[in-house]
Amino acid sequence: MNAIQEVFKIACAQTIIALCSAVPGYLRSSTLLEDSRFSTGLTYSLTFFFANFGPNATTFIVPAEIFPARFRSTCHGISAASGKVGAIVGAFGFLYLSQSPDKDKTDAGYPLTYCVRGG
Repeated sequence: MNAIQEVFKIACAQTIIALCSAVPGYLRSSTLLEDSRFSTGLTYSLTFFFANFGPNATTFIVPAEIFPARFRSTCHGISAASGKVGAIVGAFGFLYLSQSPDKDKTDAGYPLTYCVRGG
């Protein structure tokens, strides 16, 4: 399998996952939203609650709790920038670190420095 075939298979799998979760969710929400104003408000409220309950809350709560008030905005900016840099280093670093140093173990169709299969 070359890189294009692998990307195609991954895209197909992601499309199937999205269809299995998004379409039923859309259909269920459309039936709830047509019932009453209460169900519309409840659906919106639950969606908003669960979107902000986990990771989004930690974006603002953690810096407010761990940094002193005098340096809070500066430290929050540094911490956000560090997170972005860490994501970039992790994403691109994985590509290089997962590459086998042995050229014979590299799959055909992948450039030597961009192979994501481990050796």
